[in-house]
Order: sequence, then C-alpha cells, then structure tokens
Amino acid sequence: MKPDRLTVHLGRLTLSNSVMTASGTAGYGDGLARYGDLASLGAFVTKGISLHPRQGNPPPRVVETPAGMLNAIGLANIGLDRFVSEKLPKLASMGVTVIANIFAESMEEFGLLAGRLSETPGISALEVNISCPNVSAGGMHFGQDPRCAALVTQTVRESAPHLPLIVKLSPEAPQIKEVAQAVEAAGADALCVMNTIRGLAIDIDTRRPRLANVFGGLSGPAIKPLALRFVHEVSRCVRIPVVGVGGISDWKDAAEFILAGASAVQVGTALLSNPLAPFQILEGLRDWVDRSHGPLSLLIGSMKP
Repeated sequence: MKPDRLTVHLGRLTLSNSVMTASGTAGYGDGLARYGDLASLGAFVTKGISLHPRQGNPPPRVVETPAGMLNAIGLANIGLDRFVSEKLPKLASMGVTVIANIFAESMEEFGLLAGRLSETPGISALEVNISCPNVSAGGMHFGQDPRCAALVTQTVRESAPHLPLIVKLSPEAPQIKEVAQAVEAAGADALCVMNTIRGLAIDIDTRRPRLANVFGGLSGPAIKPLALRFVHEVSRCVRIPVVGVGGISDWKDAAEFILAGASAVQVGTALLSNPLAPFQILEGLRDWVDRSHGPLSLLIGSMKP
C-alpha cells in the first residue's frame, strides 16, 4: 500500500493517518506509550490543559453505565508550565504529532494559553474545548452560543496565528450547526464533533447520585449514534474538515464516522478497557482502505442516501 493512502488534511495540518486519541482518555501519553508507538498514530491529543493546575472535582468521579461511562473529573490537570517542562519533551522525543487540548474560564485565559503554546516547539495544533463555563458570562458554556464560540475561536486564532486550530463542539448547544458555522467563520481550521453529553446515575440504596458532582459526561458506545448524526449534519453545513469522536471502539466504528463525513477520528473511552484500541483501529482502517482501491480521502462523506 502506498503510504499516502491514509494521509489526511485538517486545514493546514497534515496527518499521516486519521486515527487520534481523544483528550482526557490517555493523559499525557506516558501510560499509552507502553502499548504502542504513539508516533504511528495520526496525532496524540493531550489531556485538557489550563493556565494553572486544577485538582478537579471530589470523588467519586467516574461511574460505569450501560454501554458507556459517566465522568466528572472536572478537568483536573497539571497546568501549562508543568506540561511544557515535563510532558511535552517526552512526547517530542518519541516523534509524536501533538495536539494540545486547551480550556479556560475567560477569553483572556484562552488568549494567554494559545499565545504561550504557539511559541512552544513540539505543538502541531490546538484543540479548543468550548464546553467549559464562561465565568464572566454567569457560567454559560462557551459552546452553547454561536457568538460566544466565535469569540473564543477568534481570540485563540489571533493569539496563535500560525498553529492549526481545531474547535471541539458541544452536543448540548441548542443549534450545533449554527455554532459550527460561527466557529468556521471565526477562523477554525477544523471541528471536533462531539464532546460528552451530561448524564446522571443514582444509587437506589442511598438515593444519592453516584457522582459527587451529581452530573457527569456520558461517553462510550452509548453515544455513538448521536455522535454519528452530528458528524453527518455538521460536515454538510461547513467547508472545513470534521473530526469524529464518540463511542468508537473498533475500525468498523471509525469507518462509519468517515462515511458520515469525518476526515479523522478520535478514540477515547475504548482506551480504558483496551489500550491497544487506536493501534488496532489504525490497522483495520488500513486494510479497509486497501480493499477500497483508493485513498481514504475518497471515502470521507461517501455514505449513500
């Protein structure tokens, strides 16, 4: 097989293949590197990085649900300084294509994060989490309003003009297509569809929520049909590439997302039960593309009516 058959372009970002990790599911790569060559993946997406360290929510923070899980980690992370000094050099030494996922609680923080990372060698692109609350707007999530989502995108783009920019959309936006179009107009190179959706689990003996935070983000196979729907809809209302994520466990799941309109895919919750998943999915997609007798690019969005 010619090596360029799996090549995918996300705006200014060119990847050797379309398989990535999903933010928050493989930390900063230390553990996953024991199971496979991270450099063989299209990209490694880091755990969400904030300007300052965060402890996150109190436990319990994770609960298993039918066909998935709820998590309320609360975006716990080591902060920008430690990421740059401790984690990024290790990834760089392995030749990994690094996409830094960032989040903030204000426009100013988004700008500071993006500006610092744009000056840091080893970062191939930024993935912007707009599902977090905007403290200056009463806690409303950035991604729920097209205008607010566009302002975040514009702020990051101006602070990091040379880095490819992927914006991760929330399924809880009242009009996700309007948010997608607003973000595209504000300068995003690609969109990531979708983030988790809030859910609830209750202990019937104690009559209390199973998570200390009450609600948590639902991920895993349970959300795959919804994620496929959003990828299909969003990819048809924008001109920039879409990265699909949500319930991908094997190469057939990934192939569905590509047929629905995704140029690339991210593997998340599946890693918790099978850390070999992204490497196995890559091999499965490689065989699928071989059987199609053409490049992967011809398969993107080729679902028949």
